[in-house]
Amino acid sequence: MTEPTSPAGMPGAAPAMALAGVRVLDLSRVLAGPWCTQTLADLGADVIKVERPGTGDDTRGWGPPFLKDEAGQDTAEAAYYLGANRNKRSITIDLARPEGQDLVRRLALQADVLVENFKVGDMARYGLDSATMLALNPRLVYCSITGFGQTGPYRDRAGYDYAIQGIGGLMSITGERDDLPGGGPQKVGVAVADLFTGMYATVAILAALRHRDVTGQGQAIDMALLDTQVAMLANLGANYLVTGQPPKRAGNAHQNIVPYQVFEVADGHMILAVGNDGQFAKYCAVAGHPEWATDPRFAKNADRVRHRAVLVPMLAEVMRTRPKAEWLAALEAAKVPCGPINHLGEVFADPQVGERAMVTTLPHPLAGAVNLVSSPIKLSATPVQPRHAPPLLGQHTAEVLGELGLDAAAQAALRAAGVV
Repeated sequence: MTEPTSPAGMPGAAPAMALAGVRVLDLSRVLAGPWCTQTLADLGADVIKVERPGTGDDTRGWGPPFLKDEAGQDTAEAAYYLGANRNKRSITIDLARPEGQDLVRRLALQADVLVENFKVGDMARYGLDSATMLALNPRLVYCSITGFGQTGPYRDRAGYDYAIQGIGGLMSITGERDDLPGGGPQKVGVAVADLFTGMYATVAILAALRHRDVTGQGQAIDMALLDTQVAMLANLGANYLVTGQPPKRAGNAHQNIVPYQVFEVADGHMILAVGNDGQFAKYCAVAGHPEWATDPRFAKNADRVRHRAVLVPMLAEVMRTRPKAEWLAALEAAKVPCGPINHLGEVFADPQVGERAMVTTLPHPLAGAVNLVSSPIKLSATPVQPRHAPPLLGQHTAEVLGELGLDAAAQAALRAAGVV
C-alpha cells in the first residue's frame, strides 16, 4: 500500500485540504489572476494577496453594488471584488519602492507559487521577473498572466477580456444571426476570457507543482488570455480548421445539433436541447408528431442540420401551443433535455442549487456576514472548506510581516515610509 503524501510529496498523514501547506504569493488583480488564486485558496493554499497601499485591487472600487455594513451603508468592498478573493490574506506593498521589492523577494523565498498579471516587462523593471525569482528560489512555480503572452507582436499590449473576446473570435460566433432583428456581434455576459484563463492557470500551476514535487525544480508559466480564448473556441475552432469556412453567429441555436436552441412557448421561452436521434424520437412523441422521427429529412442529426430551415419552423409552431410548465414536465418525464431560462433570483432559489450548497455565508468584519457563490469543486477526501471572507485592504499586513521576522518597530518604519 502506498503511504499518503503531503502536497510537498513527503510521507505523512493526508492533509485536511488538498493544498494545505502550499503558499501562494498573489501579485495579481482584477479577475483572471484572482480567479486562479481563489481556486487555489479554496483548495487549501495559503494565498497572500499583495495590493497597492491606499487603493488595492482595482475591483475594490468597481461598483455599485457595494457590500452594506451592519448599519445598511455602503462599504468600500465592491461585490465584484468579493466574488474573486475569498480565503486569502491581504497585505499592502508598494512594488515601485526598492524596500517593497525586497519584501516581495523575501516572501517569495517562503512561497511555492507566485502569480502576477503585470504587463510584459514590468516585473523585470522591479527585479521581480521569473528569471530573477527562480534564481532566488529554484523551487518556485512562477505564473505570469497577460493578454497576449510573453512573446509575439502583441506582447506589449494591455489585454482586456472584452477586446480578447473580439480578437479571439468569440464575438463572431456569439449573438443573433445577422439576417434577424438584433443581429450582430455580442460579448458574453461575464468575462469568460478572464475566467477561462484563470482556470487554465490553476491547472498549469497544479501540474507544475506536481513536477516540482518529483524533481525539486520550479518553472515559469506563460498564460495569455488570447491563447485561452482561441483554445476555448472548441468545436467551432475545429469546424473552421476542418472546412476553412468561418462559422457564423447562430443566436440561441447550435452550429452542429438540431434542435438545440431556445423556443417560444405559450407563456414565455424555454430551452430544448436534443442531443441525439433517440432523444429526438422521444421529443416527437411528446410533441404529438412521431412521424417526424422517421422522416428521412429529420431522422438523423446530420439530416436535421442540413434541413434546419424546414424543421425549426415546424417545431416552433408546435412549441407555441403549450405553456412552459407543461412542456418541461412532459419532456423531463420522457428524458428529453430541456430547461427554463432563469434570472439570478430563480437560480439561487432553485432547490438543486440549494442542495449543492452553492451559496456560502461567511463572517465579515464590516457587514457581519457576507453571502458568496461557493466553489463548485466537490472532493470526497479533501473537501473545499470556506475559511474566511475576502480580506479588507491590508488586513493581514502586520501578521504576514511578522511571519517574515519583522518586529513592530521595523513594521512601523515601513509604514511611515509608505512602503506598506
